[in-house]
Amino acid sequence: MFDGFWDNVFRYPRYLISIVLGLFLNTFAPLVPLLKRPVTLIAILGLFVSSLVFLTLTLRAMLGLSTI
Repeated sequence: MFDGFWDNVFRYPRYLISIVLGLFLNTFAPLVPLLKRPVTLIAILGLFVSSLVFLTLTLRAMLGLSTI
């Protein structure tokens, strides 16, 4: 009845890794040509850093953590 149960269970982490890797590659593959030009590279990096700072400050304010 439980033949191959653990084989099936151990297959799920591999499946999760392949799903996450596929999502990552399909998300960032269109941005690769844009990274070849310095102007767009700086713009994309600035957008990424500013989004990260905005998210951090928003979560800190919402959770009532001490300010910087």
